[in-house]
Amino acid sequence: METDALKVAVVMQRVPLANRWQPIQWKPIEISADSGLQDGGGRCLRNDEADARWLFGGYEVRLYTDEAEGYFLNIDSPAPCWFIMWRLEDIDGTEVAVPKQVTLSYNEAARLMDGGEQVDTLPASPDIVAHLGAFVQQHYRPEVKKKRRKPSFEGGAGVDQMARAEGGSHGS
Repeated sequence: METDALKVAVVMQRVPLANRWQPIQWKPIEISADSGLQDGGGRCLRNDEADARWLFGGYEVRLYTDEAEGYFLNIDSPAPCWFIMWRLEDIDGTEVAVPKQVTLSYNEAARLMDGGEQVDTLPASPDIVAHLGAFVQQHYRPEVKKKRRKPSFEGGAGVDQMARAEGGSHGS
């Protein structure tokens, strides 16, 4: 089950760094309601030596019941956020950080990072956090923790059974 899609746009910024190994840094600086750009379409807002900004729109964010734990982990954190996965691409001869996926699931972001993707965050607005909280309240059921049985090599049930068997074989 999923919710209706929320369409968002992301502004990516390039800033120069005083570092010989990494002369520039790309990062998302704003997320907002979709600007009407076509899916994945980008528009340069500013491009000079001190600052470059690109607007990318058309990202659909849906909430899925099987990701409810990831949404819970996000809103349970001190700073609930959007997760933006992006990659560097060539646009008209310029290297630009292009968002590829936007999510609110902590678990989905962790899977992307485990896969070697670049994922950055932006704070989620109170409205988004409230919407996410309502979804979590309706769909998230924490897994009930079960008592773990000790393996037989740690003196668990298998050892008790062996002791009883040995006691019976040595007779009374």
